[in-house]
Amino acid sequence: MSNPVIEEIEKHDVASVVAVAGHPIHAMTVAFPIALVVCTLGCDVFYWWSADPFWTRAALWSSGAAFLFGIVAGLAGTAELLLVPGIRKRAASWTHAVAAMMLLSIAGANWGLRLQDPEGVVLPVGLFLSVLASVFVGLAGWHGGKLVFDHGIGMSLSDKD
Repeated sequence: MSNPVIEEIEKHDVASVVAVAGHPIHAMTVAFPIALVVCTLGCDVFYWWSADPFWTRAALWSSGAAFLFGIVAGLAGTAELLLVPGIRKRAASWTHAVAAMMLLSIAGANWGLRLQDPEGVVLPVGLFLSVLASVFVGLAGWHGGKLVFDHGIGMSLSDKD
């Protein structure tokens, strides 16, 4: 019985070249911005419910960390996209990249507005940006998952043994 993922890996090299001990750095770093974007949304919702300024400070830190860790993950992902021809050949790679860049743009705007006015921006603009960033986390994550599970991106044949 043939395995389409193994056939795809054999057809085009899709092994990660930006890796530590064979583990792709992009896959290791995306968890942080994902969690921090969702954390920022949670902080905004708690501020909306409680009006406690603690949540605006927490959202300021989480939105900043989401943006900065997102830059790190984005650099690793961009390097993979540019260095591995088998990745560039897939439409899902470009959809993932565009969604991730939109996410970074939204996260950067969210953090930048909070730096100017931490409490004044939360309702409604900060909350809207947090919801929008969470939507783009889902979109980018969906396409990133398709790349790994449907196309074997970041895997080598030794990973399948």
